[in-house]
Amino acid sequence: MTTQTATPLGKKPRLMNKRSGISALERERARTGRVMILPAAILVIAVLGVPIGQAIYRSMEQWDGLTATWIGPSAYTHAFSDPTFWRVMENNALLLLAVPFAVLIPLGIAFLLNEKVPGWKVFRSIYFMPTAISWVVIGMVALRFFAQAGPLDSIFSAFGLGFIHPNLLSNQHQALLAVGITFVWSMVGTNTIIFLTGIATLDPSLSEAAQVDGTNAWQRLIHITMPQLRRFILFSSTLTMISAFTALFSLIFVMTGGGPGYGTTTLEFFIYQNAFGQGQFGYGALLGIVLFVIMAVVGLIQLRLLRVDD
Repeated sequence: MTTQTATPLGKKPRLMNKRSGISALERERARTGRVMILPAAILVIAVLGVPIGQAIYRSMEQWDGLTATWIGPSAYTHAFSDPTFWRVMENNALLLLAVPFAVLIPLGIAFLLNEKVPGWKVFRSIYFMPTAISWVVIGMVALRFFAQAGPLDSIFSAFGLGFIHPNLLSNQHQALLAVGITFVWSMVGTNTIIFLTGIATLDPSLSEAAQVDGTNAWQRLIHITMPQLRRFILFSSTLTMISAFTALFSLIFVMTGGGPGYGTTTLEFFIYQNAFGQGQFGYGALLGIVLFVIMAVVGLIQLRLLRVDD
């Protein structure tokens, strides 16, 4: 049953469904919208859905690129019982410890640059520089910096600590630390830009009022700026976390090659080693599905937190 809603003179009445409260015009718009997005949906399914489906199927095969033997879901059981797999996952988990540093350091830099400290324009260009450099170049610089008799060794010598002779890339845990430090440095430029953009969208009257009340820069950052930047902090954290899983291949390839042993092998690099290094494309597909699921979970958590923030 429908009723006519009251309308101004000269306008056609709008039909309203009593039960749902949705007008016929709104239902027609929704129907038209679904029809219009259908071509895009079909394209997404063809470009993304089909390859993902093929990867899931291949992940349950012992496939070397030419011949394939069906294993079934037991392939996942075998992978999850492999100590090397869990060592690689542990490396990824340890690299996630660098995420807070890769977010908080740029946040502090962005706040200082926004305060227009002397030379802030020059510093802004310096902090942006890592963003304009490729991962390969960053890896080559880090390789020389952390190597024995490299610049890091010279820095220790300059401070009277020449007896230390650091060679971080020769030890499994130290090499992972070197990769983590390089990763943090490489994300400084991107995250600083994100936070500078976020600060530019804030209402300056709140900070000005707090300054008039006698608050210092640290108090304004903690109690005024950071709460307003919550969405930008969440976005930066998610971007950094995704980068820790999916963007370190070139860096690790140049710096350590995944070694010593599996000391710096991440899940992304492990996929490359098995699929293209050893020709185990089935196992590589399986690891790719695991990485895909992890990234999907991270994305869903981000959407959930953004929805709660709204």
